[in-house]
Amino acid sequence: MAGALDGIKVLEVTQIIAGPMCGVFLSDMGADVIKVESAAGDGMRLLGQFAPGESKGFHVFNRGKRGMVLDLQSDGGRAVLHRMIAEMDVFLINARPGVPERLGVDYETLRAINPSLIYLENTAYGPSGPSAHRAGADIIAQAYSGLMAGDEKFDEHGGPDLITATTPADFAAAFTSAIAVCAALFHRERTGEGQKIDTSLLGAALTLQNAFSARLPASDAILLDPMLAGLAAVRERGGTYRELIGARGGIRALVGGAFLLYYGGYQTADGAIMLGCVTPANRNQVREALGVTTDDDPTDAGDFNPLADGAQEVVAKAREVISERFASDTTENWIARLDAAGAPASQVNIPEEMIDDPQVQSLDIFVDLEHRLTGPETMIGAAYQMSATPTAAQGASPPLDGDTDAVLTEYGYSAEEIASLRASGAIGVPASD
Repeated sequence: MAGALDGIKVLEVTQIIAGPMCGVFLSDMGADVIKVESAAGDGMRLLGQFAPGESKGFHVFNRGKRGMVLDLQSDGGRAVLHRMIAEMDVFLINARPGVPERLGVDYETLRAINPSLIYLENTAYGPSGPSAHRAGADIIAQAYSGLMAGDEKFDEHGGPDLITATTPADFAAAFTSAIAVCAALFHRERTGEGQKIDTSLLGAALTLQNAFSARLPASDAILLDPMLAGLAAVRERGGTYRELIGARGGIRALVGGAFLLYYGGYQTADGAIMLGCVTPANRNQVREALGVTTDDDPTDAGDFNPLADGAQEVVAKAREVISERFASDTTENWIARLDAAGAPASQVNIPEEMIDDPQVQSLDIFVDLEHRLTGPETMIGAAYQMSATPTAAQGASPPLDGDTDAVLTEYGYSAEEIASLRASGAIGVPASD
């Protein structure tokens, strides 16, 4: 069975993660995604490369695509893209505002060639505003959006530290971009109308922390306003970044400390465990498994006031009891007890080991591929299943310049035209001496 986007043609001029991963999502749904690179290649090819121009990151973020090399700074390269765009359904680009115009691949130019085109532009800060022109990356979006401060991590010098487990703004932008493209295609199916889509790393990062960035006066008068006043006081006296984060977290510690007893992690005798309790019933399930009494932890008692003097000490003592209990036995034994009690809990796994996990294997999420240059590889495929239009990885990532001639032949170029374009440098990687 064909994928939901079978027959949809996508031309992608993106690099690193946010744009390329959007292309992967569309490819998994059946779209024919053609990735355009310069002769130097996507910068991701060089990050951790294990063979010339090939890295694990590039393979992951570009599987299922065909690849071609165009010099969009040349008249010949732009002419090729303009000829191809007439037959495309979707165009993807992630660049600083102004770059598409300089390259002749901006929305107005391409829409004049193909009025039904879905054009998606992903930028760091968005298409307008005082910072629209600024350069950005995931780590910049983490910092600007407040996501980094919200994570409350510090480097060895007490300064801000990035979220290292993933690139949250990149991935959130990729997801939102793919959703927007699908919605635009649905709209075009009904109306015949193409459109431009703008997404940004900043918008994606803000979405990930919407509960913290939102304003709700009835709540803010109690919690947010005093915290903002505390931040202002720290800044006024020239306090450190660590002091700023402390001022931000003080109110949350008072109100959330008791909640976080059962919504957070603990060390076990041989690893770590994470609790995800959001209701009193869940917390009681954990207490039952641990053998914790109300004397050990009175925080769920009806008369406990998290804002009262001494409340933090009560929470600290309860955490000490819970920590000692978890440290007394293995992760496997605690998970068995917590599962028996019905409590939401999990062992803390290592990402590099997850491919062998039986639950992960049951999701049928991994795909085995064969790369033209580097051989067999196993990748994470689509994280969802569709019964009528199944998703499928359409192949490994393309070698640099791997499909240029084949794609151009498909789009009506003769062998002589392709040879002439190569000779001019408009397409392909120049031959080395």
